[in-house]
Amino acid sequence: MSDRARRNRAAQQRARRVRRAVAVGVSVVVVLVVVMIALSLRGGGSGDDVSGPALSDLAQRGEEMAVRYGCVGCHGRSGEGGADRAGPAWAGLYGSDVELADGSTVVADREYLIESIVDPRAKQVAGFTQKMPVEAIPEAEVRAIVQYIVELGASAGTPSSGG
Repeated sequence: MSDRARRNRAAQQRARRVRRAVAVGVSVVVVLVVVMIALSLRGGGSGDDVSGPALSDLAQRGEEMAVRYGCVGCHGRSGEGGADRAGPAWAGLYGSDVELADGSTVVADREYLIESIVDPRAKQVAGFTQKMPVEAIPEAEVRAIVQYIVELGASAGTPSSGG
């Protein structure tokens, strides 16, 4: 094999090693980005969330159920209300007065929250068109979602009694 052929072959091998190293590096970066996104969607995963008080086990389950049933699409990932304001905010809702489409006002207590999840058409909130689907959510999961809403209210300064 000529000297030129050896140099050419060595250059090709170096190029393959570089391409392989770049591919591995890109793969590592992609995995790290996916992990960071997953952790941010879970609230950080470290338990050091400084955005509000720690949630009880029941409220954490309620948060999981709110994600599973798609509630966060309209009410927001942290209860702030959806980007298109399709659903009322949950943060600070518990214990507050809620104006209904018929002009009446109700207090957002546990009973109201349960009814609104189980039968979303029963009491329409003023300013929101009905988009919430009616689903057969098991009672324990409804209560967990309500506890999540209650504790979001506690972070806004309203009382939260367990239930």
